[in-house]
Amino acid sequence: MSLWAIIPVKPLKNAKSRLAPALLPSQRFELAQAMFRHVLSVTTTIHEVTGVLVISRDTKALAIAREFGAKTLQEGSFSNLNPALLRATMVVRSWRADAVLVLPADLPFINAEDIRAMIQLAREHSLVIATDRSSDGTNALLIRPPGAIEYEYGSGSYQRHIRLAEAAGLHVYVYQSDRLALDIDIPEDLRDYQQILARGHFGHLPSFPLALSIN
Repeated sequence: MSLWAIIPVKPLKNAKSRLAPALLPSQRFELAQAMFRHVLSVTTTIHEVTGVLVISRDTKALAIAREFGAKTLQEGSFSNLNPALLRATMVVRSWRADAVLVLPADLPFINAEDIRAMIQLAREHSLVIATDRSSDGTNALLIRPPGAIEYEYGSGSYQRHIRLAEAAGLHVYVYQSDRLALDIDIPEDLRDYQQILARGHFGHLPSFPLALSIN
């Protein structure tokens, strides 16, 4: 199975604006870049992933992607996420991809085990999905074949993607992973992120001790 990972990336200097109560702009940029590099480091080293395509309007993000050997696609100035993902999907489909795995750039603890498990599940299911801790967003979405459903990212996307898949007659598998469930969007996420750093070996990720004081 030819599978391409697609990673959409917002401009890094403007990323994580909802963390403004906890982090300075320079810290938010550092965190966004470190998480993006981690997602790339995992996806670009997995044998089962044919290739990685990063789509962004941020030239810095595209340059980082090329450092890891990923392909890149420049977004237009007024593009938004769902049309951008559709465009990226059309590109990898032209490269004869059998499946696509859409991953956000802000999963600090994703690892190869998660991705390999989802790919294995996709051999029997047409859609494999992982949500966030509130069961609202879509933190990983594997679709076979590419374009089998439309993208509906945004608030409540997890349930919308499942409904679209079921309406299309696709076999759906909900993949549970604490690592995939933790994305970093709000100060409360940052507190949990900091506590995990204190317990593990994550030298590639920045530490922000003040996050522990967030109420």
